[in-house]
Amino acid sequence: MAEQDLTLDLAFLKERLNAAVLSDVLDSLGHPSQAMKPFVRPLDDRSILCGFARTGLYMKRYVVGEGNPYAVEMALIDSLRPGEVPVLACDGPTDRIAPWGELLTTASMARGAAGCLTDGLVRDVRRIRELDFPVFHGGIGPLDTKGRAEMMTMDEPVEVACVMVRPGDFIFGDADGVVVVPRSIAQEAVRLAVEKIEAEDATRQDLLRGEPLSVVFARYGVL
Repeated sequence: MAEQDLTLDLAFLKERLNAAVLSDVLDSLGHPSQAMKPFVRPLDDRSILCGFARTGLYMKRYVVGEGNPYAVEMALIDSLRPGEVPVLACDGPTDRIAPWGELLTTASMARGAAGCLTDGLVRDVRRIRELDFPVFHGGIGPLDTKGRAEMMTMDEPVEVACVMVRPGDFIFGDADGVVVVPRSIAQEAVRLAVEKIEAEDATRQDLLRGEPLSVVFARYGVL
């Protein structure tokens, strides 16, 4: 299980941050490849995903073996803590692996999870939307994973939509996309992002007063 040694106010950051500014900050810190491919989208564009990664790796498996094919998946969901985000790597985009649905959503909500992120498919989308739970996905489809894929490992580094995700990384997603902030730089990245957003707020006010863009940019240095 990922240990959360970051002191981030998730409720505040969910209200204040945005993916675009976080991506800009990561560029400035020498991490230009932390935004997921744009096929990963929220079920609801109003959703904000903000929390710490718990990872699971799915592999294709076309033969139903003995035992519980959901065992590792269930272990991950049952061990979620408040503020954590199950991050499910399915080698997406895919049209065959739908690991997430209403019941996993319900179980995750009961444990205080902050949402779900996967490059695989989701199903039961009407009910998930009714639950108002942030789910970012690689597509929508009805197929169960049983007999098609199985979560083989959990809490190991995984690649999702061309971004490496490690347990405990800070995950932020909104209508612009999903950004993964490595836990080693999360405190600094979040601080710089909040500072930039404050500068953007000041820029916006000056622009609304009619000041020239070039003058305002020279004053605050953000665009």
